[in-house]
Parts: sequence; C-alpha cells; structure tokens
Amino acid sequence: MNDIKLFLTDVDGVLTDGSMYYTESGDEFKRFHTYDGMAFELLRNAGIKTGIITSENTQIVVRRAAKMKADYLFQGKRDGGKLAVAEQICAEMGITLSEVAYVGDDINCLELLKAVGLPACPANARASVKKIPNILLLQSRGGDGAVREFAEWILAQ
Repeated sequence: MNDIKLFLTDVDGVLTDGSMYYTESGDEFKRFHTYDGMAFELLRNAGIKTGIITSENTQIVVRRAAKMKADYLFQGKRDGGKLAVAEQICAEMGITLSEVAYVGDDINCLELLKAVGLPACPANARASVKKIPNILLLQSRGGDGAVREFAEWILAQ
C-alpha cells in the first residue's frame, strides 16, 4: 500500500452534490451518500486517519462527521485556513503533507490540493481544480460516492 496516513475531504461539492436546500422557516438540508460514510469506515479499518475541513459551519456537518466517526473536523476554514489546519494535523500526527490524501472541488480547495501528496477531485469539480498537476480526477460526481471511489483507489494501491 502507499504511504497515505491521513485522508481529508471537503464537504460541499464532495461529500454533497453542492446543492443547498432551505425550507420556508430557514432550515438547511444537505444530501450525503451512504457510500461515502462506508469510505470512512474502510479507511479507519486500514489504519488511515480521516478528517473533514470545510469553509461552511453547520450542525449538519457536525452530525455527519460524528456518524462517520471522522478523527478530525474543522469548519469555517477559508483563506488559507484549510492548509493551515492540515499542517496542524500533520504536526500532531508526526507526518508530512506528502502522506496526506485530500479531495476537493472548488477554488477554496486549491491551496491544500496543491500541497498534499495525493490530491483528487470529483468529476464535476471546477476547471481550475481539474488542472492541478497530478490530480486524480474521479469518475464519480460530488455527493454520488466520490469519496468512496477515492478511498477504494487508495486502498487498492
């Protein structure tokens, strides 16, 4: 197997299809795919730590991260915050960014995607993300099992 010790993901556009649903009373809904939840379990069983780093800040993500038993959850990370958090986690774990896999889809993911050892993006990621050198372009769209596809690819190496 490869040297990946930490698997990180974005939320909107990766764990979800990027849509945001609101009710008349202002409640927000997000759709998550069960395949991606199983990805976290498969990675955990292989000894790979998991984490979520997102620009958003919602209780929905707190609940989803808890259900998937993510090792790390950081919300509200913008303007370089995603990379800084990843560096912080690496320091805690005693690893380098070269041992990190990250899947992201939009411009707020670019800095971290360019810094990690194994970057990936869903099939419907923004063009600027798809142009990152050596990025793994997944066949699945965000919210449709992209995280599971990436996890299975890592575990098969």
